[in-house]
Amino acid sequence: MIDVRLASLAGDPKKPNEDCFVSVPGLVAVFDGVSIPDSLDSGCLHSPAWYTRTLAVSLTARHAADPYADLSDLVASAIAAVRDQHGGTCDLEHPGTPQSTLAVLRVGEVAADYLVLCDSTLVLDQSGSTHAITDIRIRQTARSLRRLALAGAAPIGSAEHAEQIRALTLAKRDRANRPGGYWIAAADPAAAHHAVRGTMPLKGPHRLTRAALLTDGASCVVDQYSLTDWPGLLDLLDAHGPHHVVELARTIEQADPNGYERPRPKPHDDATIAYCLLPQEVHP
Repeated sequence: MIDVRLASLAGDPKKPNEDCFVSVPGLVAVFDGVSIPDSLDSGCLHSPAWYTRTLAVSLTARHAADPYADLSDLVASAIAAVRDQHGGTCDLEHPGTPQSTLAVLRVGEVAADYLVLCDSTLVLDQSGSTHAITDIRIRQTARSLRRLALAGAAPIGSAEHAEQIRALTLAKRDRANRPGGYWIAAADPAAAHHAVRGTMPLKGPHRLTRAALLTDGASCVVDQYSLTDWPGLLDLLDAHGPHHVVELARTIEQADPNGYERPRPKPHDDATIAYCLLPQEVHP
């Protein structure tokens, strides 16, 4: 059995948490719904929070039905099922249709498979060697857009900052789920076959011993705020648990409420962590 320790905290307690997670026998996953500025339409009656939760339920059901299915096929089938649950009421061709990043870890008897779509992060400890897995295509696409959109001294919450986020959202929509852009769970199941994938052994000298699945509201502790490195993050999770790591991000953000030092779309992002300890290998 995997020992899974979980934390998920909304960025704004007055709004639904658009993150969610799954932890069932053999499968752990985190989901991060893409926020939609109030000034923009999505073509859909459903919210990002509805989408992530419905996708999580769909993925769990398909894993239970076929735990050995190809992981990309499993995710694609889950996306297709959620598409059907819109019930014909929504414009699923709209570029703002609800979307979600995801990171999935599926643990079998001798190996663990993983899949990462968009900017959620999977940190793997392979017997002391640490690897951070994310989809660099979204980082490559969004880095320059984000730098341009958040340039200047517009404080978080101002009309100017809101307009910057609106422009950033529109620019990212133009690049989603197309060659040369990036891939994310939305209405097209084919996105799952463009995910970052891999397999780690669960036996032998290079076996997987620990893993952390993080939405970007939590991975920012390393990849944006540089409070520690990836091995240090796993050690923090091991010593203090996921909620402590989320609180570290909150502390940094509370010290910069206007976003002058650390430009960002909102004061705090939804943050979710699933920290997994794999069973130790037993030798006769």
